Amino acid sequence: MSILSLTFHCIESTVPQWEQYARTELKQLAHNLYDVEKYILSDVESEMLNEGRNTNLLLIFETVELRATFLENEFENIRERVEKRFGDEVMIFKTLLNEFKETDGPTGIG
Repeated sequence: MSILSLTFHCIESTVPQWEQYARTELKQLAHNLYDVEKYILSDVESEMLNEGRNTNLLLIFETVELRATFLENEFENIRERVEKRFGDEVMIFKTLLNEFKETDGPTGIG
């Protein structure tokens, strides 16, 4: 299993437009991703965020190779779509999450 976390930070003045986009177009786009085994689209709730809004798209892949292929191809498409629509009013942060190896001890999952 290999996980990619995409966090979209939207400035305060763009929140209504971003929420509409995330709940419709971004959700549909995530649903149609071929190599993604599962996904979770969610609002991020944080005490550290005082302005704007964060949305997270958690993508689960069967292998690290599928995630790497996604990053080379589909991630760029998503980034370009968001940039074209929102410019610099929405920033995207990608985080690669890697499961501990068996020798590292229990992960707490499974």
